[in-house]
Amino acid sequence: MMDERTGGCMCGAVRFTAQLTRKTYGACHCDMCRRWTGSALLAISVADDNIRWTGTGSIKVLHSSAWAMRAWCDGCGSGLYYKFTDGPHTANHEIPIGLFDNADGLVMESEIYIDQKPDAFAYAGSATRYTRAETLALIGMSASPEE
Repeated sequence: MMDERTGGCMCGAVRFTAQLTRKTYGACHCDMCRRWTGSALLAISVADDNIRWTGTGSIKVLHSSAWAMRAWCDGCGSGLYYKFTDGPHTANHEIPIGLFDNADGLVMESEIYIDQKPDAFAYAGSATRYTRAETLALIGMSASPEE
């Protein structure tokens, strides 16, 4: 059963409707995600076919590594998604859960790059935790200087 959720950026220029096939999300503590969000990236994976965007003219994209890009709203700067451009996960958008109009009922399933997590960050619960090396193996990518 799919769960339809809506969301958008802070200024409202970009909106989306997503059909969630799961209610679990992950936290990424890599250096790039922390710099992009100012914290950890808390995001849920949504299949490309299960998300519809409006206001796409306001979406700007940065190819931030050899295998991924990040998008944001040109009007307000809200981070909109992380997307693999290479490897086995290219058919999904990683949508920050803070963009959803209603994020209730979502559960943190995993934390990746746990060995790069600042010691001041601590999430409750029993999420599975993966180091950088374990994360790269899971996503089928080799190490690079910039993720």
